Order: sequence, then structure tokens, then C-alpha cells
Amino acid sequence: KGIKIHYLEDVAKQIGLRHKISGWIKARFATSYYRYSSGCVRADDPAVVLFTSGSEGKPKGVVLSHKNLMSNREQLAARVDFTSQDIVLNAMPMFHSFGLTAGSLLPVLSGIKTFFYPSPLHYRIIPELAYDINATIMFGTNTFLAGYARYAHPYDFYSIRYVFSGAEKLHEEIKRTWAEKFGVRIFEGYGATETSPVLAANTPMENKSGTVGQFLPAIESRLIKVPGVDVGGQLHVKGPNIMLGYYLHEKPGVLVRPSSECGEGWYDTGDIVDIDEDGYVSIKGRVKRFAKIGGEMVSLALVEVLAKKTWPESMHAAISIPDKQKGEMIILLTEQTEADRSDLQKMAKSMSLGEINIPRKVMHIKEIPLLATGKTNYPEVTNIASCQN
Repeated sequence: KGIKIHYLEDVAKQIGLRHKISGWIKARFATSYYRYSSGCVRADDPAVVLFTSGSEGKPKGVVLSHKNLMSNREQLAARVDFTSQDIVLNAMPMFHSFGLTAGSLLPVLSGIKTFFYPSPLHYRIIPELAYDINATIMFGTNTFLAGYARYAHPYDFYSIRYVFSGAEKLHEEIKRTWAEKFGVRIFEGYGATETSPVLAANTPMENKSGTVGQFLPAIESRLIKVPGVDVGGQLHVKGPNIMLGYYLHEKPGVLVRPSSECGEGWYDTGDIVDIDEDGYVSIKGRVKRFAKIGGEMVSLALVEVLAKKTWPESMHAAISIPDKQKGEMIILLTEQTEADRSDLQKMAKSMSLGEINIPRKVMHIKEIPLLATGKTNYPEVTNIASCQN
């Protein structure tokens, strides 16, 4: 009610010869047109407002400028050899920064033929589309890539040169499945909506398994020590792709500029990372995704890795809740039927992980709740665990 929907098919019918000639002239002399027209668009003007996934709390409105988006496009293009001969298949939604910048703006503004599909959840259809259009480049998350691998014929991805994975941790078994079944390497990257979004990425020339690659050009980084965390630190970044600011739920209409303890213009990612001597970045987990048990910091992401190693065919989510004895306790929710804590103990022993990394309780649920982006909906997971605890 009160909303008018404009269908692009209807808009297309209204575009006549006069519009086309005008558009061609404006495109041909774009610099002069925008410099002297009354509606001049500046590089630092807001271009889009995207919302964070809300996987850990209320979504925040992220204001990205034209400069932010175009900078990130150029940063990516500087590292990956896209050509006009490539064909991109993008099923990632445009409301997701990964789908907008990497999947849409990068190929379209680089003159690359791009095929858009409206939902990444159609696991049977997308592999067939890749085959039909001879796609050479794809984007996806671990969840979506696992779904495609489950239903695709080994020859569906015969033409693929690059598959880039982001938004969530890429599991080793998914990477191995794509390599063995399709002969395709998946290049894992890392970023955030606030950074337009890509900060680091593996590429064909610079690739290191188990990492998310090296930082893109023009990105400054600092690691701030976190008490209780021995390896790595909390990542703060600065660069031309860092957002203009936030629109927060509690401050409607007010643009909150990025800043951190490193100063103005710096963005605190909230992630614990380690950077090796070659500049490759390893994600250890989010600060909020650590539990403090008996004074020691335990990564909930590592608990999920342990569960995935134990039951590779199922989805898992680890959360922490207050505990009177040790400060916090870890609960694992899993889709694995008849999941037993003793199985986790055996796997932890084989991985040389201490007892502290084993969840206190293991709960079976029919389906792990996900957001539209494919990420785990941790607030909902916490609600489920609290109700059942």
C-alpha cells in the first residue's frame, strides 16, 4: 500500500529514438556533460544504501559513494585478468554488496557480457544455465556452491575459468569437490558491506589454500591485539573503498562516519585475522564470535569447523550463552540426526584440539536458519537454543 512498482519491461517500451540519441551523446561526452550539467554527480556523493545481513543483530544501513564502488571495482580488476571475452553468470542478489560490486558493476562496467539470474537457491537450474551460456566466471557463497555441486552434472561447468567465493568461510570439502568433480578451482575472498565489499582475494597468480588471499591495492591495515587471543589481532582497515558511514536503527537519518581507535576514516571489521610473512590473510573468527570460557577465548567458528569435520554432510551453528560457573558455555545446533558429543571429542583429539573447544551441549534441529544471503541467522539460532536450553 502506498508503493508504486515500475516494471523494467514497461519502461523499455517508453524509450524512443530521441532518448537513445540523447543517451549516446551523454555517454560519448560524459565528462563534459556531468561537469557542466546542473545535476552534477560528485564522486563522494552517496550512490547506494545497502543493509548488513543482520546475522548478529539489527541490520545497519551502509552508505556507499560512487568513489567507494568504483574504487573497489578497479582494485579487483587490478588483480584478476577479466577480458571482454568472458561471460559472467551472476545469481547473487544485488541487495548484497558481493552481488552488486563483484557480480554486477565489475563485469558490466568492464564491458563483459553478464547473465543475471534472480535466485542463487535454484541449485538444479543454475548449473544448467552455466552450461547453456558457456559461462566463464561465477560468484557464490559456500552454501550456494555446495548446493550447485550436489546437483550439477560434471560437465555443466566445463567452460568456467574462475569461481569466486565470499560472504562466509569456504569449507575444504566444497573446494575439493569442485576441483575433483568439475576441475575448477574456487578462489576465496574476504570483505564486508562497509568496504564495498572486497578487502582481500585469492587469484590465479597469488593463491594460498586456507587463506582469503592478499589485500587489494590501496588498502591499509592494522591489527589490534585482543586479550586472550594469542594469534593475530582485530583488523582495522582504511582505503578508498571504505563506506561514507552508517544509518543506524537508533539514529534514523543521521550519517555516522567510520572511525576506530586507529583514527577517523578507519573501519573496525570486528574480525580476528592473522597475516603471514607473504601478506596472506587468515580469518580466525569475529570478536563477537568468540566465547570466554574460564578466562580463555574460544573461537565459535573453530567449533563449527570441528562439527563440519565430524559430520561433513550436515549444517551446524555454534553459539555461546551465559554460564554461572565458567562465564559462558558453548552450544552446538546441528542438522545431524543422533549427533553425539563423544563423536566431537574423538574428532577434536585427531585434530589436536583441547577439550575447551568441544561444545557443552549438542542440540539437533531440523534446519539451521539462514538469511537471504545464505549466512547463518545467529540471532534466530540463539533464540532456538535459549528456548530449548
